[in-house]
Amino acid sequence: MRIDKYLKVSRIIKRRTVAKEVLDQGRVSVNGRVVKAGYEVKVGDRITLEVPGGPRIVVVEAIRENVPAKEAETLYREV
Repeated sequence: MRIDKYLKVSRIIKRRTVAKEVLDQGRVSVNGRVVKAGYEVKVGDRITLEVPGGPRIVVVEAIRENVPAKEAETLYREV
């Protein structure tokens, strides 16, 4: 799954267009490398988002196409 879609499905970022903008600005890295919106996420990837107040780091636990909002947090683990 593309990282822009993963960020939206997991509810880390609320809208896919916002996720793409953040990615285009170079504020997201995976395993230490800045990535673009088309990057294919894999289980175990460490995603770092540069946000106000400091970086937010999550590790991909699962990848699923559609997830109810209540289950979205099961897709990743905060580090």
